[in-house]
Amino acid sequence: MKYDYEELLKRARSQIPEVVSKRERLELPRINLSVIGMRTIIHNFKEIAEVLNRNPQHLLKYLTREIATAATMQESRVIFQGKFSRETMKRLMQRYMESFVICPVCKRPDTKIVKEKRLSFLVCVACGAKSSVRQLQ
Repeated sequence: MKYDYEELLKRARSQIPEVVSKRERLELPRINLSVIGMRTIIHNFKEIAEVLNRNPQHLLKYLTREIATAATMQESRVIFQGKFSRETMKRLMQRYMESFVICPVCKRPDTKIVKEKRLSFLVCVACGAKSSVRQLQ
């Protein structure tokens, strides 16, 4: 019995559920956010930082700079001074991912931030690319 590669490929693809084949590899968990008075609390902040494979302090520093407010971290949650919507936080997380997580060459999330002297680089584990990233003062 002789098999044609194209036929086998079609057969294999037909057996994969559509949900699995279209799923993004890096999916940000839903931001568990609540606004109490003039404070915004992200309850699953540590989980988000773990999914992004980044130091929670680095992510917190980025967010506080972008929304120009103070924040404190308590265990796995973060409390921001001010009222911010879930959409605002989601948009900021997307911008963080584009700048500090996703490789600009191969578009994969398999990266790490490496500091050399005073410069920071985004090093991709998948393709080996090394790109400079801006420093968070």
